[in-house]
Amino acid sequence: MPSESPTDLYLAIDCGSTKTSAVLCSPSGTILARARTGRSNFAYLGLDAFLKSICEVASSVLTTALRPPRAITLPVDLTTYVDAAGASTPPYNLRAAWLGGAGVDSPSIISQLRPHISALFSVPVERLTVSNDIHLLAAPLRIFPDVQTAIAVVAGTGSIVASFRGGPVDAPLEELARVGGWGWILGDEGSGFDVGRTAVRALLSQQDTGVVVTHGSLREKILKKFGVVDVMDLLAAVYAPDSTNSLPRESRLSSLCPLVFEAALMDSDPLAVEVVRDCAHKLARQILAVLISPSDQQDHPRKARASSSVLCLGGSLGGIEDYREIVLSFLKENGHVFKHVEIVSDAAEVGARALAAAWKGR
Repeated sequence: MPSESPTDLYLAIDCGSTKTSAVLCSPSGTILARARTGRSNFAYLGLDAFLKSICEVASSVLTTALRPPRAITLPVDLTTYVDAAGASTPPYNLRAAWLGGAGVDSPSIISQLRPHISALFSVPVERLTVSNDIHLLAAPLRIFPDVQTAIAVVAGTGSIVASFRGGPVDAPLEELARVGGWGWILGDEGSGFDVGRTAVRALLSQQDTGVVVTHGSLREKILKKFGVVDVMDLLAAVYAPDSTNSLPRESRLSSLCPLVFEAALMDSDPLAVEVVRDCAHKLARQILAVLISPSDQQDHPRKARASSSVLCLGGSLGGIEDYREIVLSFLKENGHVFKHVEIVSDAAEVGARALAAAWKGR
């Protein structure tokens, strides 16, 4: 066992559409172990497969932290410390757990899951939080004592913005408002998909308006990506049936995102720079929708003030400094400066640390 391995542990699991991540930490917030398995979107898997997935990742992270002679198989009887396979485990106390899951979107689903997860983890229901995965992204609200609200922003392949208010430690964060999260057909403004779509539209618009462009970094990269020589051939490449392409339509566009940023940030291509700025502003406008106007002296039941909030940025685009600065500058120009800005690269890690901070001394 690790030299600092404590009796008390805190567990957070981020259940996503592509992967499942689990993190264990000590009461001091020290990360003790991590584990990762495949996808665990509840909406896609259903109850049994979902529980199997989180059982695997939780068993794995406990095994890594506690280093027993044999891998741990949940559940563990905490009176005898014998697991489901009949093997003895080192003594431990999982004081609290937080599971944030994609597809966990309604009170009825949460009510369905809580007793199963409580039994699986041997954690009392009152010390178990089950929520949508974006709630986990807002976990810094539990860490910073000088803020009242959090704005969680996912800017990855897709996008969504949600605002939260803190509350009792044994209750989930209170969601105030949500913007987006509608998927690539209806939304995802400011996301990686949107960057790719906006770039292709920009090239097509140049062609439509008769702008003569014989070369350009963005143009060359996108034409090469699709294996075409003329901008108008992009239409056929983008709309080709999924059965004829190795990538579905939405992935064809989102796969262009790294090329757009490369053209903008490394090659200083003017059109790519414009595309990146346009998409960053679209993301910022979604954040504006959940904020109280600086000129409004009255509080709003479903909106937050940036000055007393932490902005929690997740997703691949949220981690790009240049993109992030465009978003923050747009918000500042509109009178919104956040008390704290947190880049959340690992929602499970920040969730585990938030649990340790919230339950300290309780």
